[in-house]
Amino acid sequence: MPSVKTAQKTMRVKIYAPFSIYFDGPADSVSATNDTGPFDILPRHKNFISLLKPGKVTVRRAGQKDFSMHVNQAVMHVKSDRVTVFLDV
Repeated sequence: MPSVKTAQKTMRVKIYAPFSIYFDGPADSVSATNDTGPFDILPRHKNFISLLKPGKVTVRRAGQKDFSMHVNQAVMHVKSDRVTVFLDV
């Protein structure tokens, strides 16, 4: 039986405010917190939109240091392996 290699799929993540871009690139996962508690977004996640609670947003990338930042008010939108976090600063 031939071996099947599964390429690890990534997502495109952009975290920005009206006048600054804090992160824009590929990622393996994104972690944040909303009213129901902490959650993770992984590739192939269903469409999703949420208000984020004040706290840390963490972007993980294989073989690289995690990117983390504190957010006060933000909206996260997930669609078609694209994660967008709009910050209100």
